[in-house]
Parts: sequence; structure tokens; C-alpha cells
Amino acid sequence: MRMGIPVLRFTFPCARLTNIARSSFNKETLVRGCPPVTDHGSMRPNHDTGPQEDTLPFRFVVNDPNSPGEVIDTMLISRFASGELPCARSRRLSQVKEHHTLLPPGAEVQRTAQGSDDRTVLATGANWAIQSRRWRFGAQVTVVATSDEIAERVLKEAVDGAEEEPRQEPSQVIMGFWHYSPAHGSVRTTRKISAEGWTAARKNYSARVAGELDTLLATSPDDISGRLVLLHGPPGTGKTSALRTLARAWREWCQVDCVLDPERLFNDVGYLMDVAIGEEDDPLPASASGPGSGDDEDSEAERPARWRLLLLEDCDELIRGGAKDTAGQALSRLLNLTDGLLGQGRNVLVGITTNEDLERLHPAVVRPGRCLARIEVGRLSHHEATDWLGTAEGIPREGATLAELYALRRGIPPSPAAASADPAPGLYL
Repeated sequence: MRMGIPVLRFTFPCARLTNIARSSFNKETLVRGCPPVTDHGSMRPNHDTGPQEDTLPFRFVVNDPNSPGEVIDTMLISRFASGELPCARSRRLSQVKEHHTLLPPGAEVQRTAQGSDDRTVLATGANWAIQSRRWRFGAQVTVVATSDEIAERVLKEAVDGAEEEPRQEPSQVIMGFWHYSPAHGSVRTTRKISAEGWTAARKNYSARVAGELDTLLATSPDDISGRLVLLHGPPGTGKTSALRTLARAWREWCQVDCVLDPERLFNDVGYLMDVAIGEEDDPLPASASGPGSGDDEDSEAERPARWRLLLLEDCDELIRGGAKDTAGQALSRLLNLTDGLLGQGRNVLVGITTNEDLERLHPAVVRPGRCLARIEVGRLSHHEATDWLGTAEGIPREGATLAELYALRRGIPPSPAAASADPAPGLYL
């Protein structure tokens, strides 16, 4: 063991932290075994510098010595790494109830760290330790224990009833949003979005597009063949609005999640595995499982898993003809998710919107059998646009996009310069 390394002592177990500028440096702490927490709140050093049986030396680096949260991380992980508490379980939560402690009954709090937008707590019990970290949009709970059974039990007790029950109005859909956070890794939050029913939204599309969307929205789990839903066409034609309506139509059997950083998703294998594989999918509700479905536990276990639709907006670079050369392995991973080994055994669909013409898309994306739906969403004809607006005034001979019609309704004439400019990619959900 390296000599002369200071042992961190914690006489004051509670902390408050604000985001102010400060100098940063690394401090290394070499730990052999687990430094137990004494009754007066300090870490007792291990003075035995000789070889210890069944214990390997390990080093933790505290990147920011002014961050009590990192110290709490070290205290928990050191007990796991030393083998004192060799079994671990963790759970990520979203929409946590404000006053839920995220601790099991009987937990003794050892450390707390309150930041400007997060709170970390370290607590202990007989043969286990738990860390709960909550931030604005969610929380993560980690348990280390002497056995798998204890870790599983303590985690279950800690998170029981922690999440808010989803409530939604008929015109609203609960949608998930994924993004990658440097501090928390893969993060999923949920939001309610407004979505028109198809009866009201159908008039926003040409007769051809409406007919194709009729078929797509009426799809059930038994009808699924391909795993890719591709909506392509000029900007402002209602592709994103169609996806919101799709989420509402499918909400009984499909959870819709929007990936906010798709360019990272297919270039970061760990992030992709979190989003695409994740935990086991919930079973379909009895109403969506077909006739004969009961409500008891045995029946629930036998129901097929709930489907998930991952939405990737404005992925032009990912799926255009030259994507194999410019995007590296990203396109291959996308295709592998739709019908390769990565997607096997998982009820995952991928929805993509793009402004590219069909001829410019990579042939592998649009090959027969890969797409559940491939819909070109274009302008309404002059006649259809006139019916939508109630007047032909301001409508070009070639028709108008949905965005142009809404602008005309507000008294804003179409801008030729804006219509011809390349649209900037954006996220509209």
C-alpha cells in the first residue's frame, strides 16, 4: 500500500452545495477493504498495511473534492469493491413523488448532500447500504448488500410507491423522452403531449396520405411485419403531427418514446443498449391482449409484452444514400435494431421522419419487408387546401403544406424564400 496518503474524515455528515466557480483538482484515495463508518461519523482507516486475504487494493479518484456527492459515491462503492457488500441492485425512476424518501423502513441516514438541483443520501441497515440520488426529472437508487436476496428486497422496499401514477386525458398521450446526460448516463423522462384524434386530424392530409395513415393507425400487434415506420417528405407537411396522432391511436398497446439525440444513440453502444434493450417490457393490458384475457396474475404473466416505438426525427444524414460512408456503423446498428440480432426478442419499432426524397434514401432502409409503413407526406392539392382553408385566396396552384395553411389562417402569406430554404433540423414533439 502506498504510504503517506491522507484519510478523509467526515465529522460533519450533512452538506449543501451551490453551483459557483471554484478551482478543481484531483485527489486520489487508496482504499484497502472498506473503511467502516464510526458512531461519530468518521471513516476509520485500516492500519494493517500487510497483505490481506481475499481483499485487493483499489483506488478511487475524487475528481472534485468540493463535491460531497462524489464522496458519497466513493463510500458506497468502496464497500462493494472491497467485497464487504458484494451484491448490488439499482433502479432508475422518473416522475418521483415529491415527499417520497426513496429509503426502506429502518434505514439509518449516514450522509446527505444537497445541491442546487439534486440531493444524494447514503443510509445503512443490517447487511446493506443504500444510496438514493434524485434530481429534477427523476432519481436513481442503488443498494449493495451481503446477498442478492437482501439487495433485491431492500431495493423493492425503497422504491415501492415512489413514482407518480400516470394520468392522462383522452386528448393527451404520455410520451417518453430519452437523452444522454454526462452526469447520469441514459436518462428517460416522461411528458404529457396533446394529440388530435385521427377523425379530427385526417383532413390535414391528402387523400392518398390519409388512406395510408388509415391503415397504419389501425395496426394491431398481430399485424406487425416490418419494424420501421418511415415518414418522408417536405418540411411542414405534418409528419410530426401524424406521429402524435399515432401515439394516441396506439397507446393501449405501444409506448412511444422520442430520442432527443439520435446521432449519439447509434454511435454509443451503451446508450443504444439502454434505450433499445432496457428492462423487461410491461405486459399488454387485458383490453389489448385479445379475447379471453383475464385480470389475474397468471393471465398477466402470459400476456405478450407491450410494444415500444422509438421516434427519431429529422434523421436525414443517418438514412440517406451515402450514410454508410458518412455515418460509419450508425446505419448498420439502426438496421440491426429493426430486423437484426439486436432487435430479436424485443417488441421495438423505430419511427423515422426525414425531409429527403425517397430516391435519396439508402436502399437498405427501404428494402421490401423492412418497413411496416413507408409514407410520403406531401402537400395538399389546390382543391384539398381550398377545402381545408375555406377559401382559395393565397393558395398556390401547386397546393400548400399544412404549415402554410396554418400561416394563411393566421393572415400570414407564404414566404417563397422560407419555402425554398433548407430547413434546419429540429425536434417538434
